[in-house]
Amino acid sequence: MPRTSTPPRRSRPLRVAAAFAVLVALAGYLAVQYLSGHEGAPRCTVGPAGGGEGRTYELSPVQASNAATISAVGTTRGLPERAVTIALATALQESTLRNIDHGDKDSLGLFQQRPSQGWGTPAQIMDPVYSSGKFYEHLVDVPDYSRLPLTVAAQRVQKSAFPEAYAKHEPDAALLAAALTGRSPASLTCSQAATTAGAPGDAAEVRSDLVRAFGKDVLPSAGSAGASAAGTVSVPVRAEDDAASRRGWELAHWAVARAGTLRIEEVSYAGRVWTADTGWRTERKESDATTVRLRLAQ
Repeated sequence: MPRTSTPPRRSRPLRVAAAFAVLVALAGYLAVQYLSGHEGAPRCTVGPAGGGEGRTYELSPVQASNAATISAVGTTRGLPERAVTIALATALQESTLRNIDHGDKDSLGLFQQRPSQGWGTPAQIMDPVYSSGKFYEHLVDVPDYSRLPLTVAAQRVQKSAFPEAYAKHEPDAALLAAALTGRSPASLTCSQAATTAGAPGDAAEVRSDLVRAFGKDVLPSAGSAGASAAGTVSVPVRAEDDAASRRGWELAHWAVARAGTLRIEEVSYAGRVWTADTGWRTERKESDATTVRLRLAQ
């Protein structure tokens, strides 16, 4: 009966060495991926007003941009900060604030809404302005939603298989909502440069984006809107008394969150100036709390 041949003893050290080399290569690859995805990558940070000490939350420019849209749609409908907090916590759970084109069954978008359940067409649901509006439509139909625990209010809209999952996102959502609704001044900053290197910003695109998020009344009439200097967009702050500051910071933070997409290089409001390099800093010239000014990449 033939015997199975035994490999030479020296083959085992070779196999061990080869396995070790593979592990080293894999570790190196993962390290590069981690560093390239984290260290020096564009990031946005939301924290206490004016950059003071306290709790902070970090997110990507894409997430911040989507969060700003969700907030703008809510406040434009006249809804309170609590509604925005509920919407942001829901989107954090459902999509991590990313407008994804897949999900469970036919779920899509920021809120994982389903065309088959009457939320809209796939194209509509993939539009963050539309999907945010549909979420708020259903939320305001929930009796006393602003008094309910966040996870209960969100679940009444979403009817999720994991109804308790929304609660863990409430602290981050509340921090984001305070900044994006303007209650917490100079509290959102992003480090990203313009998305398309070397490409100039388009004032018409910025104005169109503002109108889609905040409604047509956010800007002056077409005739007076053209008075802005070349490469800038001026957004008037239309609010009364103490509400003016909140409205101004809402618009300013929206612009910071959308800066990478719209190639906005500088945002100035109420004596503060934001750039991707410096974050928010105090402006030396006289304060202006009636206009948010956006300077675009040239």
